[in-house]
Amino acid sequence: MNLLLLKPEDLTETDIAVIRDHRLRHVIEVHRAHPGDTLKVGLLDGNMGQAEILVLDRQQATLRLTLTEPPPEALPLTLVLALPRPKMLRRCLRMVAELGIKRLYLIHSFRVEKSYWQSPLLRDGEIHQSLLEGLEQAKDTRLPRIVIRRRFKPFVEDELPALLLGHQGLVAHPYTATAGELLLPPPQPLVICIGPEGGFIPYEVEKLLAAGCLPLDLGERIYRVETVLPLLVGRLFR
Repeated sequence: MNLLLLKPEDLTETDIAVIRDHRLRHVIEVHRAHPGDTLKVGLLDGNMGQAEILVLDRQQATLRLTLTEPPPEALPLTLVLALPRPKMLRRCLRMVAELGIKRLYLIHSFRVEKSYWQSPLLRDGEIHQSLLEGLEQAKDTRLPRIVIRRRFKPFVEDELPALLLGHQGLVAHPYTATAGELLLPPPQPLVICIGPEGGFIPYEVEKLLAAGCLPLDLGERIYRVETVLPLLVGRLFR
C-alpha cells in the first residue's frame, strides 16, 4: 500500500479522519507507525497529501490531513475488454487502476465462456476492492468507471460509434501488418478493444472495424491480456 486511501465517510472534520479497518492494521503492522508520524494519504476521488497521526491504538487511528496535491493525470484511453476468465479479472481490474485508465467496458465475445459472467468477482463490492488496490499501488485517488455489457452486437452497433467520437479506435488483433505507424504517441484520445484468450472471431473484428476502429498488429507473438495491456500503454504513451 503506497497510498493510504481515505473515504469521505472517514472524515469527522474537514481535516480530520478516523480509520478502524484493515487500513489501521496496515498502519500498525506494515508502517509500524507511531503518533506524530506522517503518512502519504489521498481522499477517494479527491486530493492527496500528508496525514499526521494524532492518536493510534488497536481500535483506531486519528489523522490530521493536509491534502493539497492533485492526483496523477488520467490516460486519454478508454478500454473495451472482452471479459477475462475470473482468475485474470482481478489482476486486470487492478492493472486498469494502476495504469490510470478511467473508463473500462467489460463486454461479451464469442470466446468468452458464459460461466465467466457468474463470477462473484463481478459484484460491485469485489470490483471496487480490486480498483482500490490498484489505486493504492499507483498513488492515485480517482476511481475508474466500469461498464458491463453482456451482449456484443448491441454494444458495438449502438454504443461504440458514440464512444469513438473524438477518439481513435484500435482493435488489438493480429489482423494486418500495416498499423505500425500507430505505435506513436496518439494525437487524440484512444479507444482500445482487446479480445479474449484466442482473440475476437472474424465476425467481431469486422463489426469493430465497421464501427470505426482501426486494426493494430503487435506482431507474431500472442499475448495474454495482462501482458498486452501494459505493452500497449508503454508503446502508445511513452
